[in-house]
Amino acid sequence: MLATGMALTPFMTSGFGLIVSLGILAAIGSGAGSFSVLIGAASQHLTTDKRGNAAGIINAGGSFGQFLFAPVTQTLIQLLGWMGAMWSLAVITVGALPLVRVVSSAGRVRGPSGPMGAAPWQALQDAIEDRSYLLLHAGFFTCGFHIAFLVTHLPGAVNLCGLPPAVASWSLALIGLANILGSLIAGSCTQRFRSKYILAVMYGSRALLIGWYLVAPKTKWTFYGFAVGLGLTWLATVPPTATIVGKLFGSRYLSTLFGLTLLSHQIGGFLGAYLGGLALVQFGDYQWMWYADMALAAAAAIINLPIREARIAPVSSPA
Repeated sequence: MLATGMALTPFMTSGFGLIVSLGILAAIGSGAGSFSVLIGAASQHLTTDKRGNAAGIINAGGSFGQFLFAPVTQTLIQLLGWMGAMWSLAVITVGALPLVRVVSSAGRVRGPSGPMGAAPWQALQDAIEDRSYLLLHAGFFTCGFHIAFLVTHLPGAVNLCGLPPAVASWSLALIGLANILGSLIAGSCTQRFRSKYILAVMYGSRALLIGWYLVAPKTKWTFYGFAVGLGLTWLATVPPTATIVGKLFGSRYLSTLFGLTLLSHQIGGFLGAYLGGLALVQFGDYQWMWYADMALAAAAAIINLPIREARIAPVSSPA
């Protein structure tokens, strides 16, 4: 579906057509192959203390893809035009299909852990009634708002500053590169610190970083520094978020429950992308969006603190 959506996009001649190809087909395909499914599959084979680290490794793989394909896509556009670039990405996406066999066979190796007698809908109802789960959703909503706004409108912000498009593509690449390190660090930290505190620090750092960006001179080095700082927490929120879901409800329905948390992330993403465009049309810049983004990040840092999460058990040293 992801490849089909991208391949059909050059043939679309209306806004509705773009919504179908990119907003529905490509988006559904991207979501169905996202880290919620991959982390859920891996978690069936791991103990609770190792799931956060595994989520960090999986997330780092996605971040490496962002680092690799941001400049590659820019080059494809320059060489083949945007239509040729879309078709090229569709072909590359099809090349990932053989890897599905690895994921689909994972569940047949060993049965999942968790309350075996619980039905999916009962597990979902129990989760929705859990205050900690809802607080986690609220924080992840902010993450989606933040990320979609930047992915969609960072090129526009670069253009408003009179800088070349290459600054935007390299900034996005640096975000992906830095997130490899950030994801691995976040995954490792889930074994030593409570995940809710990791999330609070991440969201709080974003608020401070945006404040620095607003007062800094808008040079290419400012954007590169901003990109690296953002990248360290970009999707590094995934490992601690998935870890909390696993701690609260086990691994049996982790893909479903974390997938629902990801839905709140994507709703925030919709608002971040849409309101960013609306702000540009109404005010001619993104100033008010930056203020909103900073306020939401600060609120997310606070929201995560009351989440119910057991303390990390100290690791006993060998005799």
